[in-house]
Amino acid sequence: MPSLVAISKIDFPYKTSQQAVKAFARDIFAPSFPGIDRMLDAFDNTEIISRNLCKPLETYLLSHTFREQNLEFIDLTLEYSTQAVAACLAKAGIDKEEIMDVVFVSTTGLATPSPDALLINRMRLNPNANRMSIFGLGCGGGVSGFAKACTLAKANPDARVLFVSVELCSLTFLRDDFSKSNFIGAGLFSDGVAACLIYGDNRNHCGENPGKTGTIRFLANESKLYYDTLPIMGWDFNDKGFKVIFSSGIPALIEANVKEDVAAFLSKHGLHLNDISYFIFHPGGRKVLEAYEKALGIEGDFLRTSREVMREYGNMSSATVLYVLEKFFVHHSGSGYGLMMAMGPGFSSEMVLLAFDE
Repeated sequence: MPSLVAISKIDFPYKTSQQAVKAFARDIFAPSFPGIDRMLDAFDNTEIISRNLCKPLETYLLSHTFREQNLEFIDLTLEYSTQAVAACLAKAGIDKEEIMDVVFVSTTGLATPSPDALLINRMRLNPNANRMSIFGLGCGGGVSGFAKACTLAKANPDARVLFVSVELCSLTFLRDDFSKSNFIGAGLFSDGVAACLIYGDNRNHCGENPGKTGTIRFLANESKLYYDTLPIMGWDFNDKGFKVIFSSGIPALIEANVKEDVAAFLSKHGLHLNDISYFIFHPGGRKVLEAYEKALGIEGDFLRTSREVMREYGNMSSATVLYVLEKFFVHHSGSGYGLMMAMGPGFSSEMVLLAFDE
């Protein structure tokens, strides 16, 4: 089965405290919201401590056009994805020419040629690499993209697959949009870039990633789209840019469906929920994590790592779950099954079954 060989993530130099972002939001939204001080409690209720931002906080005071936003997305995507990929390849100890497939996921900017082509050109990666660029999966893209990269490695045991997720959510902030959805987004979303290297069965892992003793192997995945939930999450594309759609009904939808969906997925592989030792869940927010906890009813703080990532970085859309995975990859000990899970626009769920080995 395909194995995760290396993973890297970006801690931006402009990482900012949640309290600084809260003060920033107060200055912007106070003229439009008479009860701004009461509303600002939402920033504290997220339990986020710091936010991973791709540029200095004060620059978000400037208005921008859709074109300006997108050009900035392309520039910063190339800058930071190059760093993440270089770090990932260095950890694996392989040359960039050895990459056979590139899977690229993002939902916060547009580019044609697609970002994977720009990345291959910038880094001079293998020009014959197979390419898959995925847009529109939102928060679910980290799990879905990882599954697709592993599926490529499963189909070709000799494969070396590079999976990259770039989400620059902060660039979509609309300076002159005083809607509640824009306000809530300002208190939650951040920026993240992560790169993973996945090998097929025939690749020799010996000598790579020195000091790393455990292995994480891909076993299976499953996607589910919930009918008639299209307005729950997504973008409203307007003349100014990407306007966030983020329904308050998301936690209720998770709580109503997750337990049955997880049980059905695991049963196909002869497993039950109590067989899972590692939970790699996308932390969409405090209420989303609480909905998972209520739905699954597992004793103990089984989402502790997800909560740690949320507190340290904020919600980085598809990249967030890869930051969670990175923590497990570096620090896990022992053997057992793992479950990756994220929800995204559609409304949809994405699951991946993993095997952790010592």
